[in-house]
Amino acid sequence: MARPENQIDNLDEVIEKITSKVVERLSQMGLGHAASQVRQVIHESACTQDPEVCSGCGKCPTHKKEATDNIIHFGASRISTSPGFAGQVDTKLAGMIDHTILKADATRDELSKVCKEARDYNFATVCVNAVNIPFVARLLQGSNVKPIAVVGFPLGAETSEAKAFEAKEAVRNGAREIDMVINAGALKSKDYATVFQDIKAVVEASKPYPVKVILETGGLEHDEKVIGCALSKTAGAAFVKTSTGFGKGGAMVEDIALMRRIVGDDMQVKASGGVRTKEDAEAMVKAGANRIGASASVAIVTGKKAKVGNY
Repeated sequence: MARPENQIDNLDEVIEKITSKVVERLSQMGLGHAASQVRQVIHESACTQDPEVCSGCGKCPTHKKEATDNIIHFGASRISTSPGFAGQVDTKLAGMIDHTILKADATRDELSKVCKEARDYNFATVCVNAVNIPFVARLLQGSNVKPIAVVGFPLGAETSEAKAFEAKEAVRNGAREIDMVINAGALKSKDYATVFQDIKAVVEASKPYPVKVILETGGLEHDEKVIGCALSKTAGAAFVKTSTGFGKGGAMVEDIALMRRIVGDDMQVKASGGVRTKEDAEAMVKAGANRIGASASVAIVTGKKAKVGNY
């Protein structure tokens, strides 16, 4: 039987000859260290599966993670795979997620992990406390993932001046969206002028970047939710958002539907707090959410079980 034209019987020998030529050329250029790394990359990247029985599963980035990491190390900005890999991730949903880590004791290693996940899964943003924005902005540089800072978090009980300063400083340090906590005490006291001015101050300080107003819906009555949405829209915010993840309750489908009815199509709605599964996220989107805030983002887009816990 005739051998297929593109089949090479001595593939290992050919790879070795090519590797030797590359290593020799790099060594002649005084790049001996790079030469040894090239040899390592080529050998570690070689697929161990018989090409004649390759299923084309597209999972090389997971089955041969070390090889993929080496390729990225040498300068690749993207890795192509067959549909077998990409099909495991809900890419549409991923693009709506603010990947979040807001616990007070978040370490650099944890922040790095979250940023890597955001880049790997193409999440919309990474949402962190303002103090971590410079570090996160550096890690996300060159990607499509935006850094978000929270302001007045998690109580919203700071002065408007303090919130505005925090927002302006976060933007200066690389934040490209701001999530601020509403003055719930003023809202419940029916001091609507203070609530409006509080939001307006942060909106102005954050320009040209969008502001989300966290209502903490779990602690509000129906009319307070309605008024909070109306004031946020009037003050120029881009989003209304359900929760901090640290207050009473979290995102509820009925709250998302209410918020959508109040703000209409001119404003966006973010569901956050307790969204841990794909089913949770899809229910929020169906109710009217444009964005999902979650720490269980990877579980949401892959269908894996999420760890229970706060941001």
